[in-house]
Amino acid sequence: METIKSLGYFLLAGLFEIGGGYLVWLWLREGKSIAYALLGAVILVLYGVIPTLQPANFGRVYAAYGGVFIALSLLWGWKIDGIVPDMYDLLGGMIALVGVGIIMYAPR
Repeated sequence: METIKSLGYFLLAGLFEIGGGYLVWLWLREGKSIAYALLGAVILVLYGVIPTLQPANFGRVYAAYGGVFIALSLLWGWKIDGIVPDMYDLLGGMIALVGVGIIMYAPR
């Protein structure tokens, strides 16, 4: 059960970081209103809170989160921006997720 909660926190943090960053991106790069930036900033602050719910220490959580971020960024680009990941994107994402599993969930 602890692992499932941990995976949920990773997913939620990833969606908040990427989503918040994407809103700021739309404001700066696509000329959207300042409301996009402000909402993005709020979401990014919430992203900063979510990892504190993880059961592991700061360094381990943030190291593992890097791998989750890689995979979620590829999915976001595919589903939101329509950029289909190629074989190397998918391979790199899978390698990153294997690293997450080792860092966070290997028996110690």
